[in-house]
Amino acid sequence: MKKLLVLLLASFVLLTACSSKSDNDTSTSEGTNNTSTGTKQLTAWAWDANFNVKALNIAKDVYATQNADVKIDVQENAQADIVQKLNTGLNSGTTKGLPNIVLIEDYRAQSFLQAYPDAFYDLSSVINASDFADYKIGPTSLDGKQYGVPFDSGVAGLYVRKDLLEQAGYKVEDLQNVDWDKIIEIGKAVKAKTGKALLTQDPNDLGLIRMMIQTAGSWYTKEDGTTPDLKDNAALKQALETYKKLMESDIVKVTSDWSQFVGAFNSGDVATVPTGNWITASVKAEASQSGQWAVVPFPTLPNTPSSVHASNLGGSSWYVLNIDGKEAAADFLKQTFGSNADLYQTLNKEIGAIGTLKAAANGEAYSAADEFFGGQKITSDFAKWTEQIPRVNYGMHTYEIEDLLAVEVQNYLNGKALDKVLADAQSQAETQIQ
Repeated sequence: MKKLLVLLLASFVLLTACSSKSDNDTSTSEGTNNTSTGTKQLTAWAWDANFNVKALNIAKDVYATQNADVKIDVQENAQADIVQKLNTGLNSGTTKGLPNIVLIEDYRAQSFLQAYPDAFYDLSSVINASDFADYKIGPTSLDGKQYGVPFDSGVAGLYVRKDLLEQAGYKVEDLQNVDWDKIIEIGKAVKAKTGKALLTQDPNDLGLIRMMIQTAGSWYTKEDGTTPDLKDNAALKQALETYKKLMESDIVKVTSDWSQFVGAFNSGDVATVPTGNWITASVKAEASQSGQWAVVPFPTLPNTPSSVHASNLGGSSWYVLNIDGKEAAADFLKQTFGSNADLYQTLNKEIGAIGTLKAAANGEAYSAADEFFGGQKITSDFAKWTEQIPRVNYGMHTYEIEDLLAVEVQNYLNGKALDKVLADAQSQAETQIQ
């Protein structure tokens, strides 16, 4: 009888082990080991085939030269789809169908890290956070742990048409280290002499406001990234006053979408483009304007001593989900985006990416002169400005606050008192996100 019981118990354990694969098991879609070949299979998600996806594929090829046993399936998804799929999967409590590696925009990162604290793999021992631009660490870390591998810089500059400036009696040197009041003054002169607008602006897009306030180390929320900071935010108040002055100076070409935005500077309708460095490829797309452009440091906010000539718009970072294959995924990021300065030279040459790995700034591609910009070493300049970008906590609610603030900004432009605008926006934000 004892022998029979032992045999029955052993059979029960064997059956239990064989049937332990739960409904949440994701070995068919997550990082796994192929026992027949010894190959590790990983999946990575990113958006933009010509930028982020291409960057992943370049990094994959570099990694494969020393790690042939790791196969990475790079999958393109629209950014909105990535956000939706991550939220749906992580909300449901299952990681089935989710990738090992995912790209997340810096403005959205904290909403994932704080909402799903156990979903992401701690990379604190994988990369050295101090190797990257300081401003990228805020959105990619939480509670002292580093979860993201910082990728591209959205470092901003003021792209300027040298020929239009000269027609108005100015030179590029006149736009170095100036504030927005000076830029508006120059814009009026350009409009009077050439008939061209200073810049474009989509009234529903507050990217310019974002860049203005980050120069002063300010954001829509306080340092905790959660508490709305609109009513008594001196930098935001100054930015909105400057924005209204800009819009009322008859030097802005109003646009409503991306094609109009790009079309305005490609056709020569505007003299400047204040935005992130990712616009370089679009500027250079109009080959006939080669030699007519330069890039100068981002203007500071008037009457704001804390404002510096450096800001950011956009940018994203890589994350590893805390699922099977996380160690292999982390190693891939460590050896590529996390430390390989040579890789960033290739990325700069191939797709124009400017990374936030400090060591990359000393590379050949970063120090190369760009003939389109009259021989200016624009990548080197952008890399220098990247290290000067003030660190802020984007928090979890950038886009939610901006949606309601955009409405109030229009009210302000239509005559509503600024103090009332900010007080009402503060009240709405407190109600909406708390």
